[in-house]
Amino acid sequence: MKPLLVILFIFYFSVSLFSQNPEKDLQLLNSEIENLNNRRDSLLLAIEVLKLNELKTRLLENGLPELKEGEELICHSAYCMVYDENHEMAKWTAHIISHDIATGGINRTNDFRTDSLIKTGSSEEEDYFLTLENDDGSVKYDGFGYDRGHLAPSADFRWSATALSESYFYSNMTPQLPEFNRELWADIESFMREYVYNNPGKDLYIVTAPVLNDNLPKIERSKNKISIPEYHYKIAVDMDAKIGIAFLVSRKNLGYPIEYYVVSIDSIEKITGINYYPQLSAEDEMLIESKSDISLWRTGTKKNDVAPLAKSQMPKGCYNTVEAKQFFEYPKDVTICGTVVSTHKSKKGHIFINLDKSFPHQIFTATIWKSNVINYSYNPEEFLINKKVCIKGKVKDYQGVPSMYPENEKEIKVLE
Repeated sequence: MKPLLVILFIFYFSVSLFSQNPEKDLQLLNSEIENLNNRRDSLLLAIEVLKLNELKTRLLENGLPELKEGEELICHSAYCMVYDENHEMAKWTAHIISHDIATGGINRTNDFRTDSLIKTGSSEEEDYFLTLENDDGSVKYDGFGYDRGHLAPSADFRWSATALSESYFYSNMTPQLPEFNRELWADIESFMREYVYNNPGKDLYIVTAPVLNDNLPKIERSKNKISIPEYHYKIAVDMDAKIGIAFLVSRKNLGYPIEYYVVSIDSIEKITGINYYPQLSAEDEMLIESKSDISLWRTGTKKNDVAPLAKSQMPKGCYNTVEAKQFFEYPKDVTICGTVVSTHKSKKGHIFINLDKSFPHQIFTATIWKSNVINYSYNPEEFLINKKVCIKGKVKDYQGVPSMYPENEKEIKVLE
């Protein structure tokens, strides 16, 4: 029996021995439940406050980029930033993805609002769209074509109602194209959370920002003429494992898996002139900031995924797995190249070969039907794993995934 039920049972039993008024007994029990629930809520709130304070202490000690002369550090409950008035957005935001997100259940609040901590005034709703009232009293939205894209994502704070709500300050937003914000950028954010989910007790130090310069275009219809960043970047560091990674993404070049956008933290420092982790020792700085090995960050079914091959890695006239979609139902044979990251032989004897992305996230699949397996001098599911290959044939559309059906080993060339 649960402790609360035991307490209530004992309470009710003791009361019932002396009371001849059941209605009063029920009122007393309901009152006791309310008092216990209020006590529980108070304790949970106190725990949340302690966790937020502990995270902020660690963020201030280890997770902030170096401030430059004249810059003001602005901190909310779970993230800090430097705000750039010239562009009406944060120059950068820094926060920690806490392992508590694994059990957090707070939902989006969508309570977008201006940030009162920005002394010069932050960006606001009229920088992203206008709200107009029709003659019949209904509301019409006149958008400028950009999402209000989070820098520090709300989903990183699902364990704290306070922190999640504060992520909706307009100071934490930049204008992002929908296909950027909702697709590729969201995939990168999810990738970071998956690392935390799949490494119990692990926290990540994160810096997210637009690349700002004086030549950026403006949203002319916006109230404060906010800038439109050409690039955004996200930096992550696992201080315990002493590994770091960064992603640099253009708002226009969005067609590739996230591996394509991986860079080193050092390369971001060269672009921005910002020293991101000044508290690191020289040895740890070299170890963390100079490397960009995404294989150290993959977990679960994505552990073996790789970036699509570049043109320089393929024979002339060949295409990589991302380019394969353009050949859906193309009447002629083409050659698609990539790395075999997973294979599977079904109970019926069919062999499935995935290039660059493993099942169930595959972006290109070659299927060898059982009737054609005899045309191979090797076991394809064993021989081809981890090899770079080029497959020739017609590209078919199988539920949105480019697919080929090689009939013999001459149609699969292993690259040296």
